[in-house]
Amino acid sequence: MTGDLHCHTKLSDGSMGIDDIIVLAKKNGVDVIAITDHDCLAGTVRAKLIGERQNIKVVPGVEISSYDSVSGKEMHIIGYMSDYPDRLEGLCHRNLVARKRAAQFMMLKASHRFPITPDLIIKCAQGSTNIYPVHIMTALLESGVTTELYGELYHELFDPDSDKNILSKPDLPEPSEVIEAIHDAGGIAVLSNAVGAGLETVKRLSDCGLDGVEIWNPESDGVNTDDIITYAKQQGLLTTGGSNFHGRYNRRCVTLGAYGTPEQALSEFFGYKNKVRRQKKTNDK
Repeated sequence: MTGDLHCHTKLSDGSMGIDDIIVLAKKNGVDVIAITDHDCLAGTVRAKLIGERQNIKVVPGVEISSYDSVSGKEMHIIGYMSDYPDRLEGLCHRNLVARKRAAQFMMLKASHRFPITPDLIIKCAQGSTNIYPVHIMTALLESGVTTELYGELYHELFDPDSDKNILSKPDLPEPSEVIEAIHDAGGIAVLSNAVGAGLETVKRLSDCGLDGVEIWNPESDGVNTDDIITYAKQQGLLTTGGSNFHGRYNRRCVTLGAYGTPEQALSEFFGYKNKVRRQKKTNDK
C-alpha cells in the first residue's frame, strides 16, 4: 500500500479539483491520499465520498499555518483524522481572514507595479478560499508580464530577502497553539517538511506535543533526514511523506504519489490513535 499524505486542491493553492486529484491517484497506483488544503476543511467530506467510489482511501486533513517566533519563520502543521473537525473551524477561519488581509495589500502593490488589477487576480483564484502568491503570478502570466510561474519575477516579489518583495505578513498563531487545537479536535499533529525546519525545531515542537514529522517530500534536501528519523524513532514520533501536490502550481516537476509514506510508516500512522488511547488507559490505571 502506498500513501501520499500531502495534497492540495483548488480550494487553497492547488490547481486541480478533488475529483481530478482522486482520478490521478488511481491512475498513478496510489492507494491512500490525504487532502491537506491550507486552513481549509471544506473538501474533506466530499473527497472521502468520491474516494470510496474510486476505491481510494482519502484521509481527512488540513495544513494549518503558524508563525514560529523562535525561528522567525512561517511553519505549517498538518492535522490528520480529527474526531471533531468543527473544533478547528475557528482557528482556520482566523488564519483565512489574516491571509485575506495580507493578500489585499499584496494585490494592491502588484497592481500598482504591473498592468494587472485586483479583479483579475481574484478571477485567477476562482474556487479558492483565499488569494495566494500563485494566483498573483497567474494574473501576471495572463497579462504577458512573465512566462514563468516560479522564475525571477516570483523570487523578486515573494522572496523575503528581495528588496522589491510585495510580501505582507499575516498574523498567525504559534505552532504550539496549532498543535493544541489539533489535539483538542482529536487529531494527529504532524510538522510539514520537518527536514527543512531542522532537528532543533523538531525537538522543540516535540516538547509541545507534536505527534509526527513529515520526512519524505520534494522540499527535503536530505541533509538532516537521518538525524530527524533517528530522533523520531527515539521519541515515538510518526514519520510521514507526501508530494505536496499542487497540480500546475507545483514548484517542481512532481506528480501525485512521487513522494509518499512507506508501508510500515503508513501502518503506524493508521494505528497511532489507538496506540495513544491504550497508553492513556494504562497511565490512568
